[in-house]
Amino acid sequence: MSTVVVIGAQWGDEGKGKVTDFLAEKADMVVRYMGGNNAGHTVVVEDREFKLHLIPSGILYPDKMCVIGSGVVIDPAVLLQELASLEKRGVSTANLRISQRAHVILPYHQKLDQVEEESKGSNKIGTTCRGIGPAYTDKSARVGIRVIDLLDREEFPLLLERNIETKNHLLTEVYGSSPVDYQTTLDSFTRYGEELRKYVCDTSVVVNDMIKQGKNVLFEGAQGTLLDLDHGTYPFVTSSHPTAGAACFGAGIGPTKIDRVIGVAKAYTTRVGEGPFPTELNDETGAYIRKQGGEIGTTTGRPRRCGWFDGVVARYAVRINGLDCLAITKLDVLSGLEKLKICTGYKYRGEIITEFPASLKVLKECEPVYEELPGWSEDITGAGKLADLPPQARSFLDRISEVSGTDIALVGVGGRRAQTILTEDLYK
Repeated sequence: MSTVVVIGAQWGDEGKGKVTDFLAEKADMVVRYMGGNNAGHTVVVEDREFKLHLIPSGILYPDKMCVIGSGVVIDPAVLLQELASLEKRGVSTANLRISQRAHVILPYHQKLDQVEEESKGSNKIGTTCRGIGPAYTDKSARVGIRVIDLLDREEFPLLLERNIETKNHLLTEVYGSSPVDYQTTLDSFTRYGEELRKYVCDTSVVVNDMIKQGKNVLFEGAQGTLLDLDHGTYPFVTSSHPTAGAACFGAGIGPTKIDRVIGVAKAYTTRVGEGPFPTELNDETGAYIRKQGGEIGTTTGRPRRCGWFDGVVARYAVRINGLDCLAITKLDVLSGLEKLKICTGYKYRGEIITEFPASLKVLKECEPVYEELPGWSEDITGAGKLADLPPQARSFLDRISEVSGTDIALVGVGGRRAQTILTEDLYK
């Protein structure tokens, strides 16, 4: 038996979907424990591409139980659309379970997200405007509506009426926007609730029972460590906790139940949205990486900012999450570059710092300290083991491991499930 947490070790978009899909083969259950449909996973199975936003990647295996935990905020319309899309493509969703305690994203959350972002002007965060932040705000303010409330035909109308009255006052009087219609929202979300009812249960019981039975349980995060509300580049962060600790409260298990934590990082670094990015490449190399890597957001469609691998970020992720190892994805994207760089520290006002700073004012002034390594020109997409890689690629991985302070247990050399090099058993 083993319980494994997969988290993003950078700013998100690291390829967690592929890694989770790969590891799900030996898992009995896959649990999504935080975030909302502001994140997306792209998984390629036998030349078929699947874009998932809320449903765990394990759904592509017919025999895996999949769970959306209480730490997730759910847009029912998006979830139902995703379910219908999977079923249409022959993927069964019968094994999906949704937490009663997960919070619901409603139309006023999306409207508030948009008008609040617009009001920030040049200080905008870069939110996806999908209502994620306002939904988590309501959760913390103890006025949120949970899935269990959505299914209660007596309670839901009362809670919705209370919230819409408050939110409409804010929308119309403060932001000068149009109000949300109560009856339209009540009718549509009551219908959504009935369509989702068959999937809803106390998922904490289901997950803990699976662990007690000695099964392999895989916990799937969204976004990345540097978007964590506490430990990320605040305020340019998400509104939840993409770090490993959130797997416990987001899934309803105790910390003693976690056996192993795997961090996913690209062989380079990307970021979507605003905020400082020390190793960003605004040149031909950055454009090359973006093109070769297909660096367009799964959810937003926005081009991702690209840069060299940041060892300071990697060490920080190892410490914050207690990483046992790294999974390095998209190594193949770097093929064809004559020289590669790894950031080993930052230069700040004449001094070298090796720990990730909390102050964005400091981070904006940091200049990356690079170590240059030789690149390779060979096509590595067919490599099945480390020995198949060019010596330069192996040396690059070794240096990433040394700078990060942890082992590399998995290497991605292409988008397909089979294009994965595994160096150790991740369920041990």
